[in-house]
Amino acid sequence: MLMVDIIEKKKKNIELSEEEINFVVSGAADGSIPDYQLSAFLMAVCLTSMTDRETTKLTMAMAQSGEMLDLSLLGDNTVDKHSTGGVGDKTTLICAPMAAALGCKVAKMSGRGLGHTGGTVDKLQSLDGYKINVSREEFLQNTLKNGICIVGQGGDFAPADKKLYALRDVTATTDCIPLIASSIVSKKLASGAKNIVLDVKYGKGAFMKTPEEAEVLAEEMVKICKNAGRRAVALVTDMNVPLGRAVGNSVEVQEAIEILKGNGDNKLKELCVLLAAHMYSLCFDKNIDEGIKKAESVIKNGAALEKLRLAVENAGGNVELIDGKSSFPEPEDMIYMEAEESGYICDINSLSIGKAAMLCGAGRAKKEDEIDYSAGVILMKNIGDYVEKGDKIAMLQGKNNKIREAAKVAKCAFSYSYQKPKSKDIVYKIIK
Repeated sequence: MLMVDIIEKKKKNIELSEEEINFVVSGAADGSIPDYQLSAFLMAVCLTSMTDRETTKLTMAMAQSGEMLDLSLLGDNTVDKHSTGGVGDKTTLICAPMAAALGCKVAKMSGRGLGHTGGTVDKLQSLDGYKINVSREEFLQNTLKNGICIVGQGGDFAPADKKLYALRDVTATTDCIPLIASSIVSKKLASGAKNIVLDVKYGKGAFMKTPEEAEVLAEEMVKICKNAGRRAVALVTDMNVPLGRAVGNSVEVQEAIEILKGNGDNKLKELCVLLAAHMYSLCFDKNIDEGIKKAESVIKNGAALEKLRLAVENAGGNVELIDGKSSFPEPEDMIYMEAEESGYICDINSLSIGKAAMLCGAGRAKKEDEIDYSAGVILMKNIGDYVEKGDKIAMLQGKNNKIREAAKVAKCAFSYSYQKPKSKDIVYKIIK
C-alpha cells in the first residue's frame, strides 16, 4: 500500500477503505509516513471532506493508535464530559461532582490551558498540593470509591492524533469538521467512558464562531460516538460572553465552590445543572426533567460540594480551601476597571476578557509558560446591568507589571446601550 495512492484517491473524493485509513493512522503514529505526505492527506480531506463511515473509522483508528483505558472495573455508568473550550469555563469543576453525587462514575482526564482558553488541570493545581499525575490503579480506585477522580492527561493516548493535530496547526487544515470531530472524539473513546456529554461552544471566545458551525460539529461528534458504541449527547452553548463572573484559575475554583453552595451566577448554574442532568440521564437512561430535578437537589443538600471535597482530598489538595477554613493566596496587585460611559452593559467580549486574563498571568501564550494561579479577571457587572460612568465594572489581579497592560485589552470588551438588552439563552440546541 502506497501513501501517494491514498492521497490521490482522497483528492478525487473517493471513499477510503478501513485498511487505507488504518495505514495512514499507523504511519502517523510510528513516523513511517513523512510529514509532507501526511500534510497532503490532511489538505485532501479538508478540500473533499469525509463520509460518516470514513470519519468513524478514522476516529477509531486514532483512538486505538495508543493506550485504551479500561474502565470496566467501574461498571456501566461511567461518563465523560468534554468542552470545546472557552473563557471562564469551570463547568467540569461543578457538573462532575454533581454527576458523581447522582451515582455516575466520573473518571476524567483534563488538559492544561493555552492562549485565552483555560484548562481544568491549571484550575485544580491552584488547590495547593493537588496531584494531577497518579497511577492508573489509584485513578480507578479513587473513582470507584468516591465516584469522581479528575487528573491530568497521562499515558500514550491517541498518539496519531497528536501528530496530525500538530500538522493541522501549520497547514491551514484546522477548520475541517471531520478532522476536528475525529481529534476530539478519539481521545474521549481512548479515555474509556461509556457515556459522553459534549459541550460545544460557539462565539467570540470559541473555536467555532457561529451556532450553525457548532451545531454541525456537535452532530458529527454525536454520530461518531454512537457509531463507536457509546451513548452521547451534545449541548451547543454560547461563548460570546465569559461563562460566569471569574476568569483565571483560583478565582474560577472559588466561583465553582460558590455555585456548589447554591450561590453565584445563574446562567453558569443553569448550564452546569443541565450538563449534570444529561450525564445522569445517559448513565441511567432517565428522563432529562428528572435529571434536572436531581441535579438541583444535590446542590441544595450539599452532596455535590462534598464530592468535590472528596476529589480534592484524595488528590492531596488542600480541602480547607473548599471548607472555607483557609484562603487562596492573594495576588501581588489588583486594579479596578471603571465604566467609560453610563448605560446598560449590552456586551462583554469573551475573547477580549480571555486575552486580558492571559496577560494578567492566568494563561499561557506558549506551552512552556508558567502561570500565576492567583491572576485573573473578575466581572463585577454583567450584561443587562445599568452602570453610571465611573462605576467599578471589573477587577484585574496578578503581577503589577502585567495587569496594567491587561486592563487596556479588557477595557475594549465592554459595550454600552441606552436600552436594556434582551436576555439570551445560554443553550442554543441539544443534539442527541
